[in-house]
Amino acid sequence: MAQQPQRRDFRCFHRLRVRWAEVDMQKIVFNGHYLMYIDNAMSEYWRALGLPYDASMHALQGEMFVKKASLEYHASARMDDTLDVGMRCARVGNSSCVFEAGIFSGERLLVSGELVYVFADPVAQKSRPVPEVLRQIITGFEAGEDLADVKTGDWNALGRDAGRLRTAVFVTEQGIPAEIEADALDATARHAVVYNRLGQAIATGRLLQEAPGVGRIGRLAVDRSVRGTRWGRMVLDALVDASQARGDREVQLHAQSSAEGFYRRAGFAVVGEPYEEAGIAHIVMARRF
Repeated sequence: MAQQPQRRDFRCFHRLRVRWAEVDMQKIVFNGHYLMYIDNAMSEYWRALGLPYDASMHALQGEMFVKKASLEYHASARMDDTLDVGMRCARVGNSSCVFEAGIFSGERLLVSGELVYVFADPVAQKSRPVPEVLRQIITGFEAGEDLADVKTGDWNALGRDAGRLRTAVFVTEQGIPAEIEADALDATARHAVVYNRLGQAIATGRLLQEAPGVGRIGRLAVDRSVRGTRWGRMVLDALVDASQARGDREVQLHAQSSAEGFYRRAGFAVVGEPYEEAGIAHIVMARRF
C-alpha cells in the first residue's frame, strides 16, 4: 500500500474483542492472529455485498483463492482491546482482486494488510476472469451504490423465494414444524423479498391485516450467511411503508424476544407480555403512524 490507511478509507468494518487465547505471555496479540482478524472481516465484506458466499460462488462458477497476504505492524493490540477491522477492495484486475485491510483501536492504526485473491475454477484451481457482475458489485459497493432491491407483491409473485428462505430459517434452523410455518394467511398477505445483484433472495417478510386500521408484520427471515447487516431492516421498512400506504394507523408484530432490540431501533415498542410460541419466546410490539 502506498500510504497507511485511515478509518475514513473504509465502508466495511468488523468489530471484535481480543480474547485470552489470542495473546502471548505479555498479553499482546500474537502476530499471526491479525491475519485471522482480517479473514473474519473478509467474511463481513461479503455480507455487506449481500452475497451468501457459497451460493454466490456456485452461481458465478468459481471461487476466490488467496494468492498473497502481507501485513505491516504499527502497534500492538492487547487483551480485552476492542478492535475495528476495515476492509476495502483497492483494485479488480482481470482475474484478481486486491483487498486492503486496516486494524484500528479507535482511530489508531495497529496493523495494515494487503490480500490478493484470484478468481479461479474451484476444481482445476486455474484462474479465470472475474465475472463482470461480480466486478460491478464490488466496485459499486466501494462507490456507495445500493446492492439490493426489495420487491413487494402477492404470494403468486414472491412465494417461491419467500417460502425457500422461511423454510431455511424457521424450519431447518429453528426447528419449527413446517405445518406451523406455512399457513393459509400467505394467500392474502403482502410479501416483501430482498434480492441481491445476482438475483438471489436474501431476506423476506409479510404484512397481514390484523384488524381494520391495524397491520401485522411477520415471518421476517434473513439468510443466515448475510445476517447482521441491513437486509432485514430493508424488508421491515418496506412492510411498514406498505402498511402506512394502505391507511393503517398502527402496525404490530409478534417478535421473537431475541430480536426485540432490532425492532426497537425501527421505532417499535413493547405492548404486551412475553409469551411462548412453537417453543420460542415472543413479545408483541407495535408502531403507530
